[in-house]
Amino acid sequence: MANDTPAPVIVVDQLTARFGDNTIFERVSFQVNQGEILVILGGSGCGKSTLLKHLIGLYQPAAGKVLVNGVNINTNDERLLRQVRTGFGVLFQSGALFGSMTLAQNVSLPLYEYTDLDSDVVELIVKMKLGLVSLSGYENHLPSEISGGMKKRAGLARAMALDPTILFFDEPSAGLDPITSAELDILIKGINTGMGTTMVIVTHELESIFNIAHRVIMLDKSARGIIASGDPLELKEHSDDPRVLNFFNRRPATGFGQQVT
Repeated sequence: MANDTPAPVIVVDQLTARFGDNTIFERVSFQVNQGEILVILGGSGCGKSTLLKHLIGLYQPAAGKVLVNGVNINTNDERLLRQVRTGFGVLFQSGALFGSMTLAQNVSLPLYEYTDLDSDVVELIVKMKLGLVSLSGYENHLPSEISGGMKKRAGLARAMALDPTILFFDEPSAGLDPITSAELDILIKGINTGMGTTMVIVTHELESIFNIAHRVIMLDKSARGIIASGDPLELKEHSDDPRVLNFFNRRPATGFGQQVT
């Protein structure tokens, strides 16, 4: 009998993050399946962005490992790591565009860094990627000349330049108005559906979580790890953990704001 469960492309095994004597989280384990949109969520200071940076190899774990397509990304083999990273695309909070470079120049950077393509081919790919995020005609604009939402889309175009199989997002809706945020959600879902791209997204925006997530994992600062995993709507309605219910239903913790008598 055939197994219809998608293969995991990311396997996190007993991962511990520690800075000095401060343990952010410990013994965290989960998988991300091919074509899945996994959202990492939780309150401030729980380690969401720290976990994301471990997944893309920017931070070294205190213990445990991260496997991407079977490769331990904490390897010292630079050639192998470079090969794995060509399958990544990353959109940071600010878009991380270079302010002195045009959008076309920003998007072309990974193409010149990781390929030997001719400049005319690079130019064609750049136009295609900017068109995919509805930025056709803005190739020669500087980041300072476009809106915050357009910067996010330009950052996404650059993240997609190498046709990655995995996209990572760190708070993609941060600083955006509700309408622009909703438009970005639609774009993210469209890319996932149309291209089958696996996505790992860090966010605390509930509307976006319910709109785009196939599955979530919830971190908690005091627990130093994962306290919930599953469908966000199911967790909102049926979790037996008050911390999870409070988060998904926007309820303050018991006693918050009460006067002490």
